[in-house]
Amino acid sequence: MANIALVTDSTAYIPQDLVKKYNITVAPQVLIWGKEELADGVDIQPTEFYKRLGKATIMPSTSQVTVGKMHQIFQGLLDQDLQVLAIMVSSKLSGTINSAVQAVAALPEGAPVHIVDSQTTAMAMGFITISVARAIEQGATMKECVELAEKSIGHTGVVFAVDTLEFLHRGGRIGSATRFLGAALNLKPILEVQDGKVEAIERVRTRSKSLSRLVELAEERVAGRAPVHLATLHANASEDAKLVLQEARQRLNAVESIISEVSPVVGTHTGPGTVGLAFMAGM
Repeated sequence: MANIALVTDSTAYIPQDLVKKYNITVAPQVLIWGKEELADGVDIQPTEFYKRLGKATIMPSTSQVTVGKMHQIFQGLLDQDLQVLAIMVSSKLSGTINSAVQAVAALPEGAPVHIVDSQTTAMAMGFITISVARAIEQGATMKECVELAEKSIGHTGVVFAVDTLEFLHRGGRIGSATRFLGAALNLKPILEVQDGKVEAIERVRTRSKSLSRLVELAEERVAGRAPVHLATLHANASEDAKLVLQEARQRLNAVESIISEVSPVVGTHTGPGTVGLAFMAGM
């Protein structure tokens, strides 16, 4: 039996059936809403979040997984005589890895906890985690798992279309996308995680064109590599996500396709109506 435990954070929003199948531990990010602190995906689920967001007079904010929660997770797994591999959201998007590093520092010296910066988020990070989980099932060592996770980073990507830049701008997570503010707010921005940061790459004039462009961009990024794993992610836009996934699956001959929701913490920054397309190719 494998003695490696996998940990990721809730921004991956790996579907629950896969979390359970591969026994992945998910560290919840924190949603702050007024005086409430809610564990992402635990105390609040996407459907409830977007309903509440639509009526809210006070907007939510977010915070990374706490050091205490990370320490609790790591210690609990170590107590089961497990080694721990934590694959976390890009350090350029969140302080989660810093929390993990501080948690490890509070563990006994030499505790077998390894941390990998995925340099991404959403199901791009999810596919990295799942690929390692499948390697663990095949008996991979910790060294092999760490190497696989780090190699997988260059084989993944995520592009997404948002209805407005308001949420990303407010959260300070759009990098060069700020240049699209002002006169360009009536356009539909397409963004991509590049080098661990969210960057604006294009702008199109309609919602339908932005969704079609997601598929074209994924096809360009995949560049003929196989096999291809695909996941759409959506913020209260399931029908659009299904259509995007259907087209992408056919055009890229995907061996795996997943529909994932955008976690409340990510949705706080992207806003409702967001649809994204994540992929892993050539792994």
